[in-house]
Amino acid sequence: MKRILVLMAHSSPSQSQVNNRMSAAARQLPGVTFVDLYALYPRFKIDIDAEQQRLKEHDVIVFQFPFYWYSTPALLKEWQDLVLEFGFAYGPRGDALAGKSCLVAITTGGAESAYSIHGSNHFSIRTLLTPLEQTARLCQMRFLPPLVLFSAVTASSDGRTERHVQTYSRLLEALRDEQLDLPAAFRQRLLSETELPLLETGATSGTQRHG
Repeated sequence: MKRILVLMAHSSPSQSQVNNRMSAAARQLPGVTFVDLYALYPRFKIDIDAEQQRLKEHDVIVFQFPFYWYSTPALLKEWQDLVLEFGFAYGPRGDALAGKSCLVAITTGGAESAYSIHGSNHFSIRTLLTPLEQTARLCQMRFLPPLVLFSAVTASSDGRTERHVQTYSRLLEALRDEQLDLPAAFRQRLLSETELPLLETGATSGTQRHG
């Protein structure tokens, strides 16, 4: 069983029904360690040694956050700058994260159509997440296709919040139990709630499986 670490970064969690629901689901799963970075470090005084030790103790690192100005919330960027040190996460002897998996689970205010060359944001969400993908690669981690909820502000009113939270929970379980079909997942630009690729031997139900 893989050990999952969820690092949630949201500066105003009380204003986000979706991220609150995602966080509650992650907290309830056995084998998942959930950390609310803003609650832990309200003054941005990050305990580098503790965070590095936590990373070493887990196999899958999940970054959960709302997509702010095409990037991460400020505390998560500070976390990256301080915790992912030369000699620890990268460099000649910086292999502490080598072989681990990295998943980005984000929410956006804009619609999926806005994230395209013809949309108002001009780039795909995967392109805009390139800095995180390259960070994972530099740290010798395996960057999984992101899980994205677009138009999060209307997700509760149209029923998408519940489906997304269920997908998030199933995905964490699949990563924990090594039931995610990785070759099929890597063929996807984004992980989808309707086509979450699970191995045929998985016990998780209610999701399409692709061999």
